[in-house]
Amino acid sequence: MRAADSDRAAVAERLRRALDEGRLDLNEYDDRLQRTYAAKTYGDLNGLLDDLPAPVAADRAQLATTGGPVPVAPPTPAVPPPPPGTVVRDWLRETWGAFFSTVGIVVGIWAITCVMAGEVNYFWPGWVAGPWGVVLLVVTVSGLANGEPQRRAARRAAREQAKAERRDRRRSERSGEQETA
Repeated sequence: MRAADSDRAAVAERLRRALDEGRLDLNEYDDRLQRTYAAKTYGDLNGLLDDLPAPVAADRAQLATTGGPVPVAPPTPAVPPPPPGTVVRDWLRETWGAFFSTVGIVVGIWAITCVMAGEVNYFWPGWVAGPWGVVLLVVTVSGLANGEPQRRAARRAAREQAKAERRDRRRSERSGEQETA
């Protein structure tokens, strides 16, 4: 059966909690998160949470309490994964953007010098564009073959999620301070 976005979001949220609890290191979290967002079926999601304990309600946790109520921030909604087509397009734009900008500027300089000289000069921008373009072509082909756009999107989503959680935590701390004042 095909997995829904909500299924992937639930697995990603559980992985985030496991990272916060110290059950996963950052590399393992990143790897599992990438596999989560790349999953198309429930079979692809199987095994991602198998070695993690089920979440325990706060009242049943085996942690020692300090006696006072523990402020709990409202849950932050999971950041939905971007549509698959935009992931590759954004990655290609990031990978090739500087190349096209630089080559455009260099060709513009070459064209201006040709106009000022009144003749067509040696096309030296080829020495900038050629080797750099070959390297970027190899990086692009290997990156697409290895799923680099999806990994980068997963890392970005994790950073966005962490930012949202920090922002929510600060808001709840501020509201807690205001209530006590």
